[in-house]
Amino acid sequence: MRAAFIEDLGTPDAIRYGELPDPLPGPTDVLVRVTATTVNPVDTFVRSGLYRTPLGFPFVISRDLVGTVVEAGPGAAGFRPGDRVWSNSLGHAGRQGPAAELAVVPGDRLYRLPEGADPHEAVAVVHPAATAYLGLFTHGDLRAGETVLVAGAAGNVGSAMTVMAVEAGARVIATARAEDAEYVRSLGAHEVLDYRDPAAAEAHAGRIDLHLDTSGRNDLAAAVALLAPRGRIVLLAGARTEPVLPAGALYMKDGSVRGFVISGATAAELAEAAAAINRLLAAGTLRPRSVERLPLSAAADVHRRIEQGGLHGRRALLLPSLDA
Repeated sequence: MRAAFIEDLGTPDAIRYGELPDPLPGPTDVLVRVTATTVNPVDTFVRSGLYRTPLGFPFVISRDLVGTVVEAGPGAAGFRPGDRVWSNSLGHAGRQGPAAELAVVPGDRLYRLPEGADPHEAVAVVHPAATAYLGLFTHGDLRAGETVLVAGAAGNVGSAMTVMAVEAGARVIATARAEDAEYVRSLGAHEVLDYRDPAAAEAHAGRIDLHLDTSGRNDLAAAVALLAPRGRIVLLAGARTEPVLPAGALYMKDGSVRGFVISGATAAELAEAAAAINRLLAAGTLRPRSVERLPLSAAADVHRRIEQGGLHGRRALLLPSLDA
């Protein structure tokens, strides 16, 4: 099969495109013919070694896929050849990635694509949306009626987070660039603030129940000032940041700060997120803002563009069919 892979950790130049042996599924695995995969920031962390995780070389890169079942092992009950499926947790913890014509997926990390869902739109949102779900609910304990601040709401994770929080009955205060305000309002945000205006959020001081900064700036002094009593801050981006925590102000509010990486999510947590994602995909309310379709052989170039900040909210899809 054709694949994008690395033989050692390194820069985007380490990515190769060529032939590898077809993968062999185990008894609890499913062999999937890949329709499309994506490139996420976390994929660059794995490739570079910033995020250390067990890898077997040659290592096929990427994390998400949509595709069609070719073969299911006897322990992967419920999947049959021809089923349209998706996954968003390959490419780490010893699992090969899906940037290839074929991928092996553990049965407990594979989900059916809802009838009528566009596979390209779906693969573009399943990773950001799972991150959003886990940040809001698994780690943020969001409840209906609460006020959540989503920083970076026009981005891939932030937009999914806005949609999910609104659907859950929360009041969403979003920050974004002024030119993105109309888009963020279309997602259901109740108020959109210009992130470049430091004073814009001051009117909400003491009123935010849940604070999530998808941009990775992680200004904890500003975030703690916004928290309501027993407010929560969830850190989910900014692997290289070292923010200063105003501990006194935090404990006087009975507040908390919690970090998470989606790579640490359990299969059960991901399945719970998948159920919510599928519900929104089926309803047509969870969609990417913009996608770019590229051949699988363009993987190295996309990694470079992500590290240089060159996608600006677009999702890059890698399609094996475009290399034919």
